[in-house]
Amino acid sequence: MRTPVSDPMKIGPYRIVGRLGSGGMGWVYLGRSPAGREVAVKVVRPELAAEGEFRERFAREVAAARVVSGAYTAAVVDADTEAELPWLATLYVPGPSLAEAVHSDGPLPEPQVRRLGAGLVEALQAIHAARVVHRDLKPANVLLASDGPRVIDFGISRVDGAPGLTQVGVVVGTPPFMSPEQIKGATVGPPSDVFSLGGVLVYALTGRPPHGSGEAVRYRVVLAEPELDGIAGPMRELVARCLAKRPEDRPRLAELLAGLLEEEEPRQAAWPPPTVAHSIKVRTQDLMKRRKESTSVSVPSCLLSHAQALLDAGLTDAMVAGAVGRGDA
Repeated sequence: MRTPVSDPMKIGPYRIVGRLGSGGMGWVYLGRSPAGREVAVKVVRPELAAEGEFRERFAREVAAARVVSGAYTAAVVDADTEAELPWLATLYVPGPSLAEAVHSDGPLPEPQVRRLGAGLVEALQAIHAARVVHRDLKPANVLLASDGPRVIDFGISRVDGAPGLTQVGVVVGTPPFMSPEQIKGATVGPPSDVFSLGGVLVYALTGRPPHGSGEAVRYRVVLAEPELDGIAGPMRELVARCLAKRPEDRPRLAELLAGLLEEEEPRQAAWPPPTVAHSIKVRTQDLMKRRKESTSVSVPSCLLSHAQALLDAGLTDAMVAGAVGRGDA
């Protein structure tokens, strides 16, 4: 990927403190508003900015993210989809993604996963109330903040009533966490996000997706039973219902929330988990240190996960060609 000759000093009204990361679609910078608020600014690289279809897709991401509000989503604070290099600014969340947390420290205890799940249900309630289907809920798109999870990346979301960009023969999403109807290229609605949520909860509990990964995962998502070893009792039953093959067999979000909080333990479980709390503390200290420094483009590696999550799903690995019956298994 071509890199810029130099990092910008300013994007829109935001002074750039440093580059957080880069990926297939462009760069993410740590920016600061005139009042001092930290934001993550995602900037499209020139090659993609020159493509009308990509600009339209980026504009759809901004539109979807703007209409969603809630305590468990990362708010869009500004954007310019008509700029020479389109950009999007969201509130910066100084916490690791679920993918990073599990990879570094292993699965979370069930009481904390129940609290995580409850926060994600409330995020989906806000998303669906805005008539948006996320379509790419996965561990990399869940940031763990000090007061609960945040759902990010609306790059392939579908706003009800808006035209889509999906091409014939192309399935959009991240296979290990896609619903069967998504894999088959059928119309998806809110139950598709419930299926993905089930996969995220299995990952949080076990450290692995419920149907594995690799080329055969699309076949397994559609036809095979999920692997739920290590999950017991009511929690096993709950995630199994989320992972039902037929959308109509999956629980509604209100029912799912009640099931996640039916025991007293989740309400009393410490949040964030201790290892996540340490990570947030380190990131916050780094931000405070940089508030005292002059404009520097050097940002420590511990701040990179938020940027990588922003660059990750939907805009790098989300375009998966083909359907199940092509012998991929």
